[in-house]
Amino acid sequence: MNKWIRGTNAVVLSLAVIGIFIVLTIFLNSTKSLQVDLTQNKQFTLSEQTLQTLKTLDKDVHLMAFTSSQTPEVMNREIVDIVQEYKKRNSKIVFDQYNIESQPEIAAKYEIDPAGTLVVESGTQKKTLYFYDMFQSTSETDYQFNGEQKLTQALINLNVKDKTKVYFLSGHNETPLNQMTLWRTGLEEQNYEVGELNLLREGKIPDDAQALFIIGAQSDLSDAEMTLMKEYLNGKGKLYVALNYSEQMAKWKNIDALLGLYGIKENKAIAIDPKNSRLVSPLTIIPEYGFHDITSKLQNSNLLMSMTLAIALDAQPVADYPSTMILKTTDQAYGETNLEQLAKGGTTKEDSDIKGPLNLGYVVETKDKKPKAVVLGGSTFLRDDVIGLQGNRDFALNSVGWLQEQKDQVTIRPRENQMQRAMVTGGQAQWIFYGTVLLFPLLFLIVGGTIWWRRRRG
Repeated sequence: MNKWIRGTNAVVLSLAVIGIFIVLTIFLNSTKSLQVDLTQNKQFTLSEQTLQTLKTLDKDVHLMAFTSSQTPEVMNREIVDIVQEYKKRNSKIVFDQYNIESQPEIAAKYEIDPAGTLVVESGTQKKTLYFYDMFQSTSETDYQFNGEQKLTQALINLNVKDKTKVYFLSGHNETPLNQMTLWRTGLEEQNYEVGELNLLREGKIPDDAQALFIIGAQSDLSDAEMTLMKEYLNGKGKLYVALNYSEQMAKWKNIDALLGLYGIKENKAIAIDPKNSRLVSPLTIIPEYGFHDITSKLQNSNLLMSMTLAIALDAQPVADYPSTMILKTTDQAYGETNLEQLAKGGTTKEDSDIKGPLNLGYVVETKDKKPKAVVLGGSTFLRDDVIGLQGNRDFALNSVGWLQEQKDQVTIRPRENQMQRAMVTGGQAQWIFYGTVLLFPLLFLIVGGTIWWRRRRG
């Protein structure tokens, strides 16, 4: 009798353990919002900015991922993973995936790139995000993924209907727009309409111009152009200037006068940082940030930016246009004033050079505290080959956002990932599920039953 009771207790205990295991598995599977991110780079942890955006999202949003045989698997995987995280946190988000080759009739309705496209649609509002814009290769095996920043910004911009028209000046060997496509794309994603303006051809500044950009000019403005610029800036016009080294800069008259309207002076000196670094040359400066809305998020996220061949700036007080320094060098840097020697590839610190720290960036406001101008000593960080490094892109977009008084700009640190990552296929996932839910409990039952049977016979 005692053997029978012990055997029965063993069976009941085994069944209870199996039952608890199954119930716990079902419960955890049903609790989709409960998760612990154990990945090394917090792959599935969304930023506070994103969580707040999703919390306040009160309209239906349709996310559509369009892929083809040309879409890299690593890109598709990252996009699907991040969208699923958004979808978990707001039931108004619907996500569908389409193959361009098998469903061309759906893809024809949108501007699709075969390498992969994510469309964000809500009512009549639509934003198009291309996969390759969300990735930046950092080595042969590593890459940065900034899909969260782009997707969150797209959700915020769904509520913005009017576009801001800005023009990039040309005709002075400026950095061409086709070398700043990533910056341009970023601006367009934030509801800017970007145009190119050659004043010699057009003869005037368009009435819809809300800001003029002069990026990396290699020659001076003409007197006629300067007259048009003054007229424009005397009104509601705004200015964004990013200088770059030019052999002719010592002869500039009108660009210097343009900056002088706001008390800004370029010192005809190139910032040099003699520190010994294997990552950057002495001609590349990693500026320190001044205290300002443009740089605060970058500083909090420990995102640095870089400038090469940056020109040292100074500012004199102007009653109607107070200025604020936002970028500077360390006191170890100096300003090379011998530009001829620099052009030949050499530089040595001399008594005639300007001692550091050097100022490399200013913002200018009106007396009513309204943004008027951004003046930077360097422009190379805006090019496609370097804008993806750390905080370059965020600084570029933040500075334009400040100039145009846009408050809802998103700055989220990109995620560092590896090209190859251990993955579980759908079939493997099924085997894991059946093994943990059915096979292991069945083995426990068989082992327990065998022990019970042997004890009973004994």
